[in-house]
Amino acid sequence: MIRKLPRCIQLDATDSRIFDPCAQPGEWAVPGAFMFADIAPEAIAGKTRQAFANGFLGIASFGWTTLVSVASVPEAEFEAAVTLLAQQIGRRFNPPSRAAAEAAAREELEYAAGLCEHPVNTLLALSRRLEGEHIVEQFRVVTPPGEKPHAKLWEIVADEP
Repeated sequence: MIRKLPRCIQLDATDSRIFDPCAQPGEWAVPGAFMFADIAPEAIAGKTRQAFANGFLGIASFGWTTLVSVASVPEAEFEAAVTLLAQQIGRRFNPPSRAAAEAAAREELEYAAGLCEHPVNTLLALSRRLEGEHIVEQFRVVTPPGEKPHAKLWEIVADEP
């Protein structure tokens, strides 16, 4: 089985102006909604708001990116990503144990892998919002500028009476 994960990509310098910190191209990414779990809604403003509304989290830098690309990941590299994310979670969130941090990291990376049921190099974007006390995420495939969508081969029309 070939596993896939989102990988940070930057098509231009926009991310470096709207996110603080900005993820680096090529690092593995997760949606990262857990970063906002304990933030009061009124504190989600400025660059934090941009990250909340549209950002994927790069696991090496813990920076944000607008777009990710679906990429194949060897199993050993996936396991290294779990370890790295667990270390980041351990440093930032003070989990009860190393095992708890690793379980949370694995769950987040498995979720991210589940978003990648598209061909390699497919671009993905997300939008995130609050609905009451819940964070709601929506993911979409992005067609790069200049790339035409596929032609319609057929269309269903109603029978005429």
